[in-house]
Amino acid sequence: MQPFVAKINRFTLALGVAMAFAAPAVAQDGEYGVLMKTLANPFWGAMSQGVEDGAKEAGVKYFLQAAESDQAAEPQLNLCNTMLERKPVAMITAAINSTNLLPCLKAAQDAGIKVVDLDGNLDQAVLDKEGIKITFRIGSDNVAAGAQGADYLVEKLGKEAKGPVLVIEGLSGNVTGQRRAQGFAARLKELAPGLEVVASLPGDWDRGKAASITNDILTRNPDLVGIFAANDGMALGAVEAVYAAGKGDQVTIIGVDGNSDAVKSIKDGRLNASVAQLPYLVGKQAVENVKKAIAGESVTADIAVPTLVLTKDVLDAGKEPMLQYVK
Repeated sequence: MQPFVAKINRFTLALGVAMAFAAPAVAQDGEYGVLMKTLANPFWGAMSQGVEDGAKEAGVKYFLQAAESDQAAEPQLNLCNTMLERKPVAMITAAINSTNLLPCLKAAQDAGIKVVDLDGNLDQAVLDKEGIKITFRIGSDNVAAGAQGADYLVEKLGKEAKGPVLVIEGLSGNVTGQRRAQGFAARLKELAPGLEVVASLPGDWDRGKAASITNDILTRNPDLVGIFAANDGMALGAVEAVYAAGKGDQVTIIGVDGNSDAVKSIKDGRLNASVAQLPYLVGKQAVENVKKAIAGESVTADIAVPTLVLTKDVLDAGKEPMLQYVK
């Protein structure tokens, strides 16, 4: 399955870049605009594949744009403004942080364009303050995803386990990473108070930075027993650092996303687990629900797509029905 998935992701990346830079000045009638964080991350590649398949099944047209990285907040705002000029009927947006797209989203609302919060990156309190009303938000419950990571760690180590644990957060100020980290820490304290979070640091969604953080914390806490990273890229950086230090059997590492790189690492016996966000399903259902909203049908304000803890046992068994959505 993996070579095919990698091929899909590369194709989606090329398609997204082409759409971002070669899009016509005016959208076609009824077209949806889709703004991703980046297509350089397999998570967003899988989500864009879900958007594509959802659009085909729904019989709707869309154009997709994405920033070069999930830290390019200002360039993403520029892309959003360009998208706005095309006057789509809906804008499905995955903001890099809670504030970078606010001017564009307010303008979209004023123009009568339906705005969707893709993957739950917008803070409701901030939206209320700015007077922005989104049509709906869709994604996983990030607090629950973090808690599932803690459930797995405690299940593996035991409720009486003791030792230091590292949390690697996402980009500073990003509500998604914050919620995952908070969910993990709160559940861990509840289930196994002997497992102490000794550091919770922003890894900026960056694999290299996560590896550096892991090296530093391992030096200060050579008896480290667990690492929770708010996405798979950072989890894989932690895996590299832990194995380089000769402690692959000592430290349990958990990521979030369930992307293709994480799946490969889990199958290889390196990354222990990933809380799969099923981004393919998020993208597909986003398009389906936008179509309903435009048609005047009732759509739930907060749509939670289920999550799944991927482990080597789950992947090898292949019996979990939701595995069909792991791209």
